[in-house]
Amino acid sequence: MRTRPLKVALLGCGVVGSEVARIMTTHADDLTARIGAPVELAGVAVRRPSKVREGIDPALVTTDATALLKRGDIDVAIEVIGGIEPARTLITTAFEHGISVVSANKALLAQDGAALHAAAEQHGLDLYYEAAVAGAIPLVRPMRESLAGDKINRVMGIVNGTTNFILDKMDSTGAGYQEALDEATALGYAEADPTADVEGYDAAAKAAILAGIAFHTRVRLDDVYREGMTEVSSADFASAKRMGCTIKLLAILERAADGESVTARVHPAMIPLTHPLASVREAYNAVFVEAEAAGRLMFYGPGAGGSPTASAVLGDLVAVCRNKLAEATGPGESAYTQLPVSPMGDVVTRYHISLDVADKPGVLAQVATTFAEHGVSIDTVRQQGKDGEASLVVVTHRAPDAALSGTVEALRKLDTVRGVASIMRVEGE
Repeated sequence: MRTRPLKVALLGCGVVGSEVARIMTTHADDLTARIGAPVELAGVAVRRPSKVREGIDPALVTTDATALLKRGDIDVAIEVIGGIEPARTLITTAFEHGISVVSANKALLAQDGAALHAAAEQHGLDLYYEAAVAGAIPLVRPMRESLAGDKINRVMGIVNGTTNFILDKMDSTGAGYQEALDEATALGYAEADPTADVEGYDAAAKAAILAGIAFHTRVRLDDVYREGMTEVSSADFASAKRMGCTIKLLAILERAADGESVTARVHPAMIPLTHPLASVREAYNAVFVEAEAAGRLMFYGPGAGGSPTASAVLGDLVAVCRNKLAEATGPGESAYTQLPVSPMGDVVTRYHISLDVADKPGVLAQVATTFAEHGVSIDTVRQQGKDGEASLVVVTHRAPDAALSGTVEALRKLDTVRGVASIMRVEGE
């Protein structure tokens, strides 16, 4: 066993970073045995050096992350700063100085993953990022290593714990969106500004990363169709229950049937209660991977939080350190297919549409004609009326999303349609 320690620079020491430092200290002997050499926390870069960080030697703390990376003895950098800058510059600096990187930065990887992979490859170094996608859930490495000999056709899952907690509370307790969000905030599941979570930005970044790995092509954040969940209402859940469904914010990545393109999208959807994702409760994540030979695989567990995310970071650290000792690198970017990402309009989906209509003869026929004119077939219809007003709920068969959107716009123009109460996609059959 090598006695000279592998030295680690920790960039960022918030909830995740402090937990990484704690585990490195308390599990030092186990990490040494698993890696084949000691690992040493050689420096911690922070913005506020005066803050007390329990268990971390103040002598290791610095505000100059660049100087820490350039000092010449660092083997691995762990980046848990988040955001685009200064994280991007620091990771690039690490590569330029012979330092492999472990990152939890989903936003940066979704935006500039190709450039970072290229920089790592240029310098013969590792870029690992298991913690960027689903917290403690092993997902990135199984997809890019264990399934490397298979063909992945579809990935569908819940990849944001905050939104799943909110939707679960709305479903199980009948709470409204704001009430459920307030509870999530009080419990620490939601940030003071929850926009990144509830508007789907966080899930979209993770979807971009997973799509690139699954389909061996480059998918950027801008390629992912994104729709938030702030408009989901108690009435939507009531409609879902009548269909034997619940509602989840899903990331869905698919290879086209002809294999010539891929799609990536994040949006709320109704899924049958019989689907395994329907039973994912609280702030948990779960991801289905469908591969040709392996079939359907499900990965489940806590998707956020200091300890779960730190677990994924430490797993990557062990792998990268082993590679360092072997003078090798792990798998890098695989983008050989160069498949185009199709727009959302080309995606084949189902819709659940709730309409407020006039309660008079001929309304249903007029609505059905509108669907037919746009080439959309109706699966089921439910109508209830009283005092000249009625609600009409239509569930469609699968059709191109553009045709469904066009149908909705045409319905809005009918004089018998008072309004479109809600629109939601149906998935998971």
